[in-house]
Amino acid sequence: QVQLVESGGGLVQAGGSLRLSCATSGRTFNGYTMGWFRQAPGKGREFVATITRNDGSTYYADSVKGRFTISKDNAKNTVFLQMNSLKPEDTAVYYCAANNKGGYYYTYNYNYWGQGTQVTVSS
Repeated sequence: QVQLVESGGGLVQAGGSLRLSCATSGRTFNGYTMGWFRQAPGKGREFVATITRNDGSTYYADSVKGRFTISKDNAKNTVFLQMNSLKPEDTAVYYCAANNKGGYYYTYNYNYWGQGTQVTVSS
């Protein structure tokens, strides 16, 4: 069992930055691909970014490429999402997820999910 706890969300003005953290339990952190998804009101949950378990490769949604950066600290079993140049359309609940099944883009690729953290970007 893997437990994920997100933090770092909040209210920020457009153009600002936030850093989300996802603390994980257990000793299997290195065995999981870690992902960030988001869900805006009335919309489905969408892929934001991932860092793979094998070689630490990173992939991003086109909508956040160049603005968001995913990283992880293996010693602290924590994954981060640095979000810069935030836009009102980035407003959503952001979820951290862990996956040891392969793939990374779809919600069904992931075994475990955090409870989510709200990010609100004002214009």
